[in-house]
Amino acid sequence: MTVAEVLGLAAVGVLAGVVSTVVSLASVVSYPALLAFGLSPLSANVTNTVALMFTGLGAAAGSRPELAGQGRRVLRLGWVTALGGATGALLLLLTPSQTFEVIAPWLIAAASLMLIRPPRLVALAGSPEAERGWAVRAALFAVAIYIGYFGAAGGILMFAVLAAVLDQTPVKVNAVKNVVSALANAVAAIGFAIFGPVDWSVVAPLAAGFLVGGWSGPAIARRLPGQSLRIVAAVCGLLVAIALGVDAYK
Repeated sequence: MTVAEVLGLAAVGVLAGVVSTVVSLASVVSYPALLAFGLSPLSANVTNTVALMFTGLGAAAGSRPELAGQGRRVLRLGWVTALGGATGALLLLLTPSQTFEVIAPWLIAAASLMLIRPPRLVALAGSPEAERGWAVRAALFAVAIYIGYFGAAGGILMFAVLAAVLDQTPVKVNAVKNVVSALANAVAAIGFAIFGPVDWSVVAPLAAGFLVGGWSGPAIARRLPGQSLRIVAAVCGLLVAIALGVDAYK
């Protein structure tokens, strides 16, 4: 790779890392960039997933104020998303991706609309009992499968589920989303690193950019007023859903 290509991948990673932690759309930036660099669709998907692990590390470091006192919650929800991510990665390695490509626009559109006015998934929403409920765990597991398998705007789906359960500000919900989504992504990445066609020459500069972008993104989200983070994520999600829908059904 040339110096210009390395710097270009790093810049893509920084932008995608910021976008990931603020509006949960990293792959919308990084995946097309990897295709433009000449990777096949499958190689671009798994390479992107491996590099995305570093966004989670950066986001966790940059979100320490929002994550303070939430360690048990992250562990309680994280093991569910980790299992879902592993399941999604296995499905991707064993099956074609056309199924999720068809249903993804509808999932993302529904999640985006949920962000505008989050429903309460359970009667005790906002309590530890609600977070331990089977409905919440099933929803998180399903979203994590999607993240491990296809991933486009998966963070918006995760944000929508958590916003419907956690009685917290959008910035704190976003911080939890970043970590539990990263756990799903990390488990999938381990599987891809062992069994998938990862382009390791691309991973290093992209991952470095993801780390920087993931670390700086929470500071940007922190400065968004009131409920604007939720609204921005919802609007971006609807635009992505339209774009993916046009591509899938054309």
